Order: sequence, then structure tokens, then C-alpha cells
Amino acid sequence: MSQSQYDYDVPADAPTYECAHCGRPFAREEWLALHRGLDHPAELDDEEVAAFRAAHDDEEDALGTFRLQALGALVLLYFALLMVYALV
Repeated sequence: MSQSQYDYDVPADAPTYECAHCGRPFAREEWLALHRGLDHPAELDDEEVAAFRAAHDDEEDALGTFRLQALGALVLLYFALLMVYALV
């Protein structure tokens, strides 16, 4: 994928982190680390690999937390609807 395939509308005053390999801009440094690790793994040095692993671990933790919260919300909704059904 070349840089010309994408059009990015980045505000002039927004801080960006640009990929050195493809030029794609990112709003967060962690997103840039994830991009590099997923799209350019063969071109990373040891520091970039460590940044990718740290960002990946943080994303996995956040996703696990979200899954637990979503499950809890679904269980509460299920029992609330069950109680409403039982009363009606």
C-alpha cells in the first residue's frame, strides 16, 4: 500500500505522529506503534518492537475490560427484562 492510496484530513493544529515507512499520520503515539508492529514488522528495531508490545498489551487489557463491562451490562439487561416480564 502506498501513501497515495489514502487521503487523510488532519487539522492543521492537531499533533500527529507519522509513520516513517508509509507516511500515514496517527493521533496517538501508541496507535503509531501498533501500526508499525502490524504493518511493518520486519523493519522495526528493538525499541520499536518493545513499544509495539507495550501498546499491544495495553490494548489487550482495555479490550478485556470492555468485554467484561459489556457482559455485565447484558446480564443486567437480561435480568431486568426478565423481572419486567414476570411482573406483566
